[in-house]
Amino acid sequence: MALASQLTPQVEDPQPRRWTCDEYQQMAELGLFENQRVQLIDGEILKMSPHGKRHAEAITSVTFVLVNIFQKGQVRIQLPLTFADDCSPEPDAAIVDLREQQRSAEHPTTALLVVEVSDKTLAYDRREKASLYARAGIPDYWVLNLLDNKLEIHREPVADADHPFGHRYAKTTILEKKDEVAPLAAPEIPLAVADLLP
Repeated sequence: MALASQLTPQVEDPQPRRWTCDEYQQMAELGLFENQRVQLIDGEILKMSPHGKRHAEAITSVTFVLVNIFQKGQVRIQLPLTFADDCSPEPDAAIVDLREQQRSAEHPTTALLVVEVSDKTLAYDRREKASLYARAGIPDYWVLNLLDNKLEIHREPVADADHPFGHRYAKTTILEKKDEVAPLAAPEIPLAVADLLP
């Protein structure tokens, strides 16, 4: 009887193959994602939908506004940030600390401000992306909500096990088109929400 139990194979469910940032970068350099919009989130390669006309116009507006506030090289548009060794999101816009960027040959590991322009992915940007950026300690996360023409400001990252990446933002403010807001990284320079919207 003991011999029979030793010969019984252990049952294991198949597990997804998770990727590291290094592996993801190697695949990109080999051209595996040619003409595709993808991001590495928590070890999974996610395919992102193409930009519609209004989404693209909003990214242009955000770029223009941020470039007028921050130094050359601080504004990164749809370029990777690297969190841990299995996360490389590409936010629509990020403001990075130039000193940190100059010290490293790799992608920045943090940002002062992250902006996601959101329509089709609004629920994902509010929950998963917010939790991811909060876990990374991003102090200022903005969701430009194209469905409702509003800007959602998320600040004060805190730990919270009930959220996808174990973190969330403690403070959320919803701004209308008529409102103004100043980035935490440039509190003396308010900008009009209307200028961000297409």
